[in-house]
Amino acid sequence: MLRCLAPLLILALPAAPVLAADSKARSDYILRCAGCHGMTGEGTVEGGVPAFPDSVSAIANLDAGRTYMMHVPGVTGASLDNAQIAQVMNYVLEEWGDGSSTPFTEAEVIRRRAVPVADVVDERRSVADTLAAEGIYIAEYPWP
Repeated sequence: MLRCLAPLLILALPAAPVLAADSKARSDYILRCAGCHGMTGEGTVEGGVPAFPDSVSAIANLDAGRTYMMHVPGVTGASLDNAQIAQVMNYVLEEWGDGSSTPFTEAEVIRRRAVPVADVVDERRSVADTLAAEGIYIAEYPWP
């Protein structure tokens, strides 16, 4: 019996680091994002926290949207390194995206976090306006 399982275990070994990274990204999401966005990614309109479903892929598919995502308060204050931020963002895209978005890399996170964004609320409005001009509407964001 063990001889039959040994090849399967050997084939599964390369997947172990990926599973560990996915688990870590989920844990980081729970610890640093779920307090506002919730475990279902729905956020709260009352709290001014936008929902991920039906929005996150559209935002991540825009160049300006990807930069915006690197400057939201939860990312800037997350106390995660750039690789961890990429992993959490990819977890969000996998959980609530539609599969159309390119995954974030550590290098991209570094580059986009270096782009100055004076007002993240205005940045989101600009992203939402760009998408609306294409007929794509994203989650409500009730900031003034």
